[in-house]
Amino acid sequence: MVLEIIKSILFGMVEGITEWLPISSTGHLILVEQFVKFKEVSPEFWNMFQVVIQFGAILAVVILYFKQIWPFTTNREKAIQKTGILSWVDKNIMNLWGKILVACIPAAVVGVFFDEVFEALFYNPFCIALALIVFGIAFILIENWNKGKKSNKETNSQITYKDALIIGIFQLLAAIFPGTSRSGATIIGGLWIGLSRPNAAEFTFYLAIPTMLGASLLKLVKFGFAFTGIELAVLFIGMLVSFVVSVVVIKFLMNYIKKHDFKVFGYYRIILGILVLGYFFMAS
Repeated sequence: MVLEIIKSILFGMVEGITEWLPISSTGHLILVEQFVKFKEVSPEFWNMFQVVIQFGAILAVVILYFKQIWPFTTNREKAIQKTGILSWVDKNIMNLWGKILVACIPAAVVGVFFDEVFEALFYNPFCIALALIVFGIAFILIENWNKGKKSNKETNSQITYKDALIIGIFQLLAAIFPGTSRSGATIIGGLWIGLSRPNAAEFTFYLAIPTMLGASLLKLVKFGFAFTGIELAVLFIGMLVSFVVSVVVIKFLMNYIKKHDFKVFGYYRIILGILVLGYFFMAS
C-alpha cells in the first residue's frame, strides 16, 4: 500500500510538470510506467488513471485564472444586457468560452468515436518517441520563423473564432498521437497564426478545462466507478500532487516565456525522443 502511494506521488509530479510544459504528459506517464508499475491495481485502472489524474491539473488552472474565466459579473458595463438575467453575464468572458468550445470540437468528436482505436494503434514507445522528435523540431522551426516578428494578438480578445478552430485542429493531433503534447500542439498552432507566447499559453490553459474534464469523465464512465480502497487512494493522491505541482509549473512557465522562447522544450523533446528510441531498440 505505501509503495503504491509513493508511485502515485511520482506520477502526480510527472503529470503536474509535463501537462503544462509542452513536452507531453501522456507520453511521459507511459514512459515512466515502463519502469515504475503499479502492482496492486488492475490494468483497466491504470488506463483510466493516466487520464483522470489530469483533473488535479485542471483545478490548478481554474484557481489561478478564476477571474479570467468566471462568466458572471455585477458590473453592468461588462454584461451582455443592462437588465434581466443576462445583466449578470460578462459578455467578454462568454465570448472567450465560445472560442474555447469551438476549439474543443475537433478533438471531442474524434475522441468519442475513435479513442480506443488510437490507443491500440499509437500508444507505444515508438510512436511516443517519434511524436516527441517531430513536434520538438516543429517548436524550433516555428520559433525561428517568428524571430523578429511582433505579434498582433497579445490578448485573448484578439483571438477570432477561426483562430480557435485552427488551434482546435492542432489539439486534435495530440488526441491522436501520444507524445505530441496537448499543450505543445495548441501552443504551436497559436504561434503559427500569430499569437504571442503568453497569449498562446493562456488560451491553451483555458482550453484544457473542458478538454481534459471531458476526457476524464469519459474514462471514469468507461471504468465504471468500481474502485478498490487502494485504487481510490492512489487516484486521489495522484490528483492532489498533480494540482500542487501544476500551480508551481504554470507560474514558472508564464514567467519564463516573457523573456525566453520555446526552443529549449523543442531540444528537450528531440533528445528525449532519441533516447527513447535507442533504449527500446536495444531492449527489443
